[in-house]
Amino acid sequence: MSDNIFPRMHVSLYVSSIPETVKFYNLFFGVEPTKVKTDYAKYIISNPSLIISFVENKERVQQNFGHLGFQVETVEELNKRLWEARMNKLVSKEEIGTNCCYAKQDKFWVNDPDGFQWEVYYFHEDAEFNDPHFETAEAKACCTPKENVITVNQ
Repeated sequence: MSDNIFPRMHVSLYVSSIPETVKFYNLFFGVEPTKVKTDYAKYIISNPSLIISFVENKERVQQNFGHLGFQVETVEELNKRLWEARMNKLVSKEEIGTNCCYAKQDKFWVNDPDGFQWEVYYFHEDAEFNDPHFETAEAKACCTPKENVITVNQ
């Protein structure tokens, strides 16, 4: 697969520590960054097609914007990524057969060193039900239903 798939999504996040961030994302993405400076790191990833950069600035770290994530094409790919994340002790939560964002999904979540949440999910089908729990202040992820949730201790 070519690294030149366009359009590509670009995200830039403020982080507390470039070394800790690079350590986490090397495991989560399974690749090394394309550029690293003392206060900056950038990954250009082909799968998922994404450019993501990190700027070290503790005062500007904000986790309350929602979450980041990507959809995978098959259940097999989800299971592969989930297995890799488990082996690296990155998984914070697994949700199987959950209704979130008006869609039935299987997914897992990871949290980076600054608490940014990443969702990796497989879309099964549209749903008429959306779990409203994610709108509350105590929600730990987009949707956090009481059933079908496995919290993983690290």
